[in-house]
Amino acid sequence: MRNFVLFLLVLFVIAAFLRVDFFFTVVYLLFVVYLLSRIWTRRTLENLRVCRCFTDHAFFGDQVTVDLSVHNADWLPVPWLQVHEMLPVELVTPPFHRRVVSIGPRERRDFRYTLYCRRRGYYPVGPLTLHTGDLLGVVRDRMRQAEPDHLTVYPRIVSLQELGLPTRSPFVALPARSPLFEDPARVMGVRDYQRGDSPRRIHWTATASAGRLLVKQYQPAIARETLICLDLNEEGYGQRQRYTATELAIVIAASIANHIIVREGLPAGLTTEAQDPSLDDAGQVRPVRFYLPPRSERAHLMSMLEVLARVQISSSTTPFVDLLRRESVNLSWGSTLVLITGRESGDLFDTTVYLRRAGFVVALILAQPAYPSAELQRRADLLGVNIHRVWKDQDLEEWR
Repeated sequence: MRNFVLFLLVLFVIAAFLRVDFFFTVVYLLFVVYLLSRIWTRRTLENLRVCRCFTDHAFFGDQVTVDLSVHNADWLPVPWLQVHEMLPVELVTPPFHRRVVSIGPRERRDFRYTLYCRRRGYYPVGPLTLHTGDLLGVVRDRMRQAEPDHLTVYPRIVSLQELGLPTRSPFVALPARSPLFEDPARVMGVRDYQRGDSPRRIHWTATASAGRLLVKQYQPAIARETLICLDLNEEGYGQRQRYTATELAIVIAASIANHIIVREGLPAGLTTEAQDPSLDDAGQVRPVRFYLPPRSERAHLMSMLEVLARVQISSSTTPFVDLLRRESVNLSWGSTLVLITGRESGDLFDTTVYLRRAGFVVALILAQPAYPSAELQRRADLLGVNIHRVWKDQDLEEWR
């Protein structure tokens, strides 16, 4: 009752004017009820403890179970409590979880709901709002008990056998004229043991057959490094298909990274400039440059997927071609650059030619509904630049 205090004052004035003892008794009784109800409600709110438990990282298509616990740490019962949990609309419908319960002294009430990871992203789970009051409805209070936690959903990964990138074997070890190092997984023959050879190189089967010490000869090779360059500048995508194209570009980047590191066991890296909602500054999300150097560990792949899960398209003032030229300085000669964008342009093609002449293997992937123009394709064929167009999942699956 919002105007209960005003009601008590009016009732007191009437009792004073009529000088009826019974009216004073009623006023005093209602005042005591109001005071006790307010103290009771405030005390129970202060002694409510909330715990939210769930796995804060999930893959696309997973179901995340959230366990929510409300504990009354006081000896006073809570007559009624409304639990209202705000949830992201992308993960559950309706976008909230609401229950009304009563909690006894020292009692705990548990709730459970499920989030469906149908879209990659960085989502807040919560905040949790608690409403409570007294049985008579004299006092109604509100408290925001639990701050939101966050759930990271990794992007979808398409299983690929071959990506159809440039013909210079970008997904295997490249033979080297001068042996920079030898690949133990590529045995090309045996030779006689020489002083100083490591015992680990001894080929025991061939030694037993020949009757003399023979060691393995490995094929000299260099390991290919791949840097995935993802364009998330809104200028790189058409306005009508901007959301679809950028989401597809992120799927392409995640699929290529997974293929290189998991299937091939070779190093891969990522660079992009985009908005990250987890790094907001006073409510303002600003473009951030990400650079993860090429590595081959599974933990590095998870770091790349973490970035790809959070990034959003931005209105960055740094053109994608400038980002390519800047990041190529950090790579060794012969590395592969996978350029993923949503729109072909003359500046982008000129930068691709520049990178090829600088000694890099370049693959250009366009996430757009239209095929590259005939003129661009002709120039690319003359200069040895491979261009791939992807618009649907079937296009990814056809790279086999």
